[in-house]
Amino acid sequence: MAKQLTSAEFDKVITEAKVPVLVDCYADWCGPCKMMSPVVDKMAALFAGQVEVYKLNVDEDGDAVRAFNVFSIPNFLLFKDGALAAQRVGAMRPEDFEAFIREML
Repeated sequence: MAKQLTSAEFDKVITEAKVPVLVDCYADWCGPCKMMSPVVDKMAALFAGQVEVYKLNVDEDGDAVRAFNVFSIPNFLLFKDGALAAQRVGAMRPEDFEAFIREML
């Protein structure tokens, strides 16, 4: 299952990670975000030990991702070695989401 991430922890989590980090930027009111939530949790289990998976509520902690132009959600940020390596916006099929993550491994 994906872990919750806050603005206070964001920089430390991203810069100190030993593996790529996927951040699911979402909001509780967002239908496509709700649709992707179980897919994100499935990917967290599938890639356990290879990718750290976090969820960040943009209504509560949006300042953490403002620099990455997160204006639409769901928005998926994939960090590698402390830097943004890839970004996808919108809901997607589970197999496409898995392929997006695999590209960074």
